[in-house]
Amino acid sequence: MMVEVSVSSPPSSTKPAVAVTEPTADVPIPGIGRVTAWLSKMVEVALAQVDLTLPQYRVLAILADGTEAASGLAERLAVRPPSITAIIDGLVTRGLVDRRQEDTDRRRVALRITDEGARVVAEADRAVEEQLASIAGHLSNKDRGTALRSLELWGRALASTREARRLREAAERSAERDEPQ
Repeated sequence: MMVEVSVSSPPSSTKPAVAVTEPTADVPIPGIGRVTAWLSKMVEVALAQVDLTLPQYRVLAILADGTEAASGLAERLAVRPPSITAIIDGLVTRGLVDRRQEDTDRRRVALRITDEGARVVAEADRAVEEQLASIAGHLSNKDRGTALRSLELWGRALASTREARRLREAAERSAERDEPQ
């Protein structure tokens, strides 16, 4: 059974109001791109509960896995360095991220998530998972499990794509170094 879920964006301090209605034959099901955009908006609604934007959440999630330079973050997030600098400045101001010069290369500034940043990203993870589980709760048990497992599969596909790109770029850099001048 398919249902239409109507969600209004609430102020950041409240949960979304969800109304379940039976679909009618003339209600079109949006394409994958639109569903993905809609799902992204639902993630943003969940993140508003912990006072984070989607870009801030993405930065904190990457830093939760280890330190990173701003240039590396910009590359991983597919944004320009000035954009990432503004996001990082806000996170540093809130005490969620630290900037530190590396001992081995004083020109390189490493970014590290603080204890408070780790707490906030864990809270954000819970808020997003609860939001997605709430939405999936309008499906049958079988479809709910399928929907949530498919997100895990998309995560694996995205990670594999990123790793393949990293390996390809490393091979290209190596080939450029090895070319005779």
